[in-house]
Amino acid sequence: MSFLARFPALQVMRHGLFARYCLARFLITIAWQMMDVAVGWLVYALTHDPLALGLVGLSQFLPFVSLVLVGGFVADHADRRHVLLVTYSIECICISTLFVLTLLHNTHVLPIYACIAVFGATRAFWAPTAQAIIPHLVPKQEFQKAIAINAVLWQVAIIAGPALGGLLFLVSDSTVFGTCTGLFVVSLTLLAFVKVRARPDAVVEGSVQRRFLEGLRFVFRQPVVLGCTSLDLFAVLLGGATALLPIFAGDILKAGPTGLGLLRSGPGLGASLTAGLLALWPITRHAGRWLFGGVAAFGCATIVFGLSRNLWLSWLTLVALGSVDMFSVYVRQMVVQMNTPDEIRGRVSAVTAMFVGASNELGEFESGAMARWLGTVPSVVAGGCATLVVVGAWMRLFPQLRRLDRMQKTV
Repeated sequence: MSFLARFPALQVMRHGLFARYCLARFLITIAWQMMDVAVGWLVYALTHDPLALGLVGLSQFLPFVSLVLVGGFVADHADRRHVLLVTYSIECICISTLFVLTLLHNTHVLPIYACIAVFGATRAFWAPTAQAIIPHLVPKQEFQKAIAINAVLWQVAIIAGPALGGLLFLVSDSTVFGTCTGLFVVSLTLLAFVKVRARPDAVVEGSVQRRFLEGLRFVFRQPVVLGCTSLDLFAVLLGGATALLPIFAGDILKAGPTGLGLLRSGPGLGASLTAGLLALWPITRHAGRWLFGGVAAFGCATIVFGLSRNLWLSWLTLVALGSVDMFSVYVRQMVVQMNTPDEIRGRVSAVTAMFVGASNELGEFESGAMARWLGTVPSVVAGGCATLVVVGAWMRLFPQLRRLDRMQKTV
């Protein structure tokens, strides 16, 4: 019996196009995570200012949110494979620039912010495209398995990337960026061999303006889709502490760049374990309860992390945080993907990516600003409490989502 036959959930990997795509995305995600660790530590080492860390997130968010609806429109009207190749090529040039800057011992943060801004702009195009291309790589009946496996590999990369980045940073910052550049080159080579016609068979009728905004209209017409995406937005926006990890590693836990890599890998480890379990045993009942329970547990874990003064307790708390957060990510992805027609999948993915981007990058800026105003620990604890308030409010605002039972099409 073959390895894939022993694990039915993994049989989707027998499709060569999907397997090559997943490997390329896996390597690129590792590179992004390594870069995030290096950039965060480098910026804080140059400035010793929490707000400077927040500006890293803001420099990604502003170009991203300005262009993401355009990116969704492009994903539904252009070859999705070509969109990925172009955007990842631009990012490869960008990370090569960071590599050169570190070799030249750059001491200014503005060039770093500029490179990060380019990453934000390109992500506005590849984020909706990366979700929308999956239906072209696997048979329709295996689509749910493909989403689950892609999520598992994403989370494994989020574990490996920060840990590897922290270790390589001990050698030099240029070693991190040089390795990232190499990973991008390998990934681009793999994507070049994903030969598939990845253009929707049909587009929505109407004017360009109407088609451009179709993704927004779709999301706001569906209470369940709007509820799960906006819940993730506000919960992570208020409760996220990722941007402040360099401060916790350096000033509070006294753990250095290796400790930073360990802390950054914690959420990914927890999320990957949960994603692996969900790939083997998907949620079939009480999806709404799993969603709200996971976000509430995320808020509680954030509070405990903010109060911890022990490296290993902090790491375990982050593992738990990532594990419970994966439930909300899983439910959101399934609800959105299963209810979205393929001809507007890119535009809807753009809207959900905008929500997720706001929660992550804008959340990083919020964390940095709050840390400067309240202090690092009080801002994290307050953010966790605010997440619990959001859960209570969303349970009242979106009763359909609270009562969501089976993971199936709702519209």
